[in-house]
Amino acid sequence: MMRRRLPLRRQRGVAIITALLLTTLAVTIVASLFWQQQVQVRSMENQRLHLQTKWILRGALDYARLILREDGFMGGSVTTLDGVWATPLAETRLDDYVERERVEGENFNATLSGQITDAQSRYNLNNLASNKVVSAAQVTVFQRLLTNLQLDPSLAQVTAQAVAKTQTGASTTTTASTSGSTTDDSTSTTSTSTSTSTSSGSSGSSGSSAPMAFLQVDDLLSVPGYTPQMVEQLRPFVTVLPEATVVNVNTAPAELLAALVAGYSVSEASALVVSRKAAYFTSIGNFNLRLNGKTLVTGITIDVKSSYFLVLSRIRLDRAALDAQSLILRQPNNRMATTLLSIREN
Repeated sequence: MMRRRLPLRRQRGVAIITALLLTTLAVTIVASLFWQQQVQVRSMENQRLHLQTKWILRGALDYARLILREDGFMGGSVTTLDGVWATPLAETRLDDYVERERVEGENFNATLSGQITDAQSRYNLNNLASNKVVSAAQVTVFQRLLTNLQLDPSLAQVTAQAVAKTQTGASTTTTASTSGSTTDDSTSTTSTSTSTSTSSGSSGSSGSSAPMAFLQVDDLLSVPGYTPQMVEQLRPFVTVLPEATVVNVNTAPAELLAALVAGYSVSEASALVVSRKAAYFTSIGNFNLRLNGKTLVTGITIDVKSSYFLVLSRIRLDRAALDAQSLILRQPNNRMATTLLSIREN
């Protein structure tokens, strides 16, 4: 009897261990399935939040274009810093306008902030060369700007040569801000990928070995001599636009104004900026009269109105965050018409 009970006890022990192993395996499988499901749910939530930030950005850009159209209607022939477009949008809560299933006790944040900046208040790096030919006058202006910012002025010639290498032989740009070469209607919208391919297409057409065209200020890092710190210092004063443009003296900072006027110092330009707040320049002639006998650098033209604007948008939606910089063209021949040229997301 004792011999018979020993095998039975052993079989029961094996059965118990097998049952425990099967239970552990089943629990592991179920837990894995729940984990995978939770990951899929979180992924779907992230995609939904990302899509909602896209729609918020789209609404913000429509609002910015509306403001620019209204300013074009009310502002007449000048663009100044006291326009409605220059007022930044403080962080605004959007919780009540975003559809979402609310969980009791959940802290859900949805905010939007942004600002419109005159792109022609900055120096356009594409002005440095035209038809692969470096512009001596523009190099002089950029040298003076680098000097005013206490940077190496010799980088101006190097930068101009780098810009010239990216250009094709046939130029479609103009040095006047009133050019009407762009004929998109006010309702057209160009996506980021489309604008990028359009901008870089000209450089690619000249051969596969041609350098890529300048698309943003960060491309200066490809030019020997520039450092990230220098680019950050230059960022508020330079830009890259799809065509050659002129500087709007109503919105340009003192450092750039001093670079445009021969023999002008930054302190003199700062005094001019202060006086500009009381009475903006209504025409190029009005600007020249207030230079106290000084003249613009030979070969340089200016304007008192702008066509290109940068829209900075900052969206926060729960876990999702979207920072974007968009370029909008307000048609020079029809200031009530605007075109979204590009969007760069961070």
